[in-house]
Amino acid sequence: MPIKSTPEFVILAAVWGGSFLFMRVAAPSFGPFALILARCAIAALVLLPFSLWLGRATVGLSVGGRLRERLAIGFAGVINSAIPFVCFSYAALYLTAGVNSIFNATTPIFGAIVAWIWLHERLSRWRAIGLAIGLAGVVIVSLPRVQGTDAGMGLAVLASVSGAVCYGIAGSYTRRFLTGVDPLRVAAGSQIGAVLALLLPGVLTWPDTMPSLQSWLNVIALGAVSTGLAYLLFFRLIAAVGPSRTLTVTFLIPVFGVLWGWFFLGETLDAFAWIGGLVVLIGTALATGTVDPGRLRSAIAGQR
Repeated sequence: MPIKSTPEFVILAAVWGGSFLFMRVAAPSFGPFALILARCAIAALVLLPFSLWLGRATVGLSVGGRLRERLAIGFAGVINSAIPFVCFSYAALYLTAGVNSIFNATTPIFGAIVAWIWLHERLSRWRAIGLAIGLAGVVIVSLPRVQGTDAGMGLAVLASVSGAVCYGIAGSYTRRFLTGVDPLRVAAGSQIGAVLALLLPGVLTWPDTMPSLQSWLNVIALGAVSTGLAYLLFFRLIAAVGPSRTLTVTFLIPVFGVLWGWFFLGETLDAFAWIGGLVVLIGTALATGTVDPGRLRSAIAGQR
């Protein structure tokens, strides 16, 4: 990572890690569907002016765009925003911000599995080992949370993992159907697609009692900062350092998820979460090829 891009990289990890704090605070007042409807609407309001300013029409405003492409962008919003955001929001009702962010860190693992099945992407031996290690980490983190009598906790674990699976599916979907489409257009258009998908359930489940100012501030931060501005920063980093380096932000998100939960809410992690989280990160590093012992061994041998 170039030194000049490091501050932006850390900021991106911090604001994405902060999303789990914001959901943890606001989810009880709004409920999952209403919260994410507000999140995506605010994010669209942030992204849309940038898209129009740069001359990149979005899904709902493209006059010359093809209908198939617009539908593809809208559906990307469903599987990359609406569904996983709702899953993580539901999980936030039961799981700490740190634990929720650890499950989110498994996204590259499920992304690699989906790409292998759907796109027939080759998996090296070490990447396959990484998948197994990462999934073992998920089991370790989950164990104390699914063994109790609280059915909601078990469903929360399932929801959080399902959110990561959705992100993994969305990654292959985007590569399959949206390669070459302007990323800012996809970001803005997908948020509009997510709003349309969530409009009915969000309105029907909108809280009868007006949420507190604190909850509203967290929703605004969630939509404007952790979604809208985060996407802009994400694409800026991709342009500066490339997608592979930018995606390593996955390793820092749980760090900030745990840090913000501890600092603002006094949350702590049990031994299962610490150990399982470390196992997840090791598995993710191997599964994504960020760490490749085989390649490293070959490089060392070549220098002898």
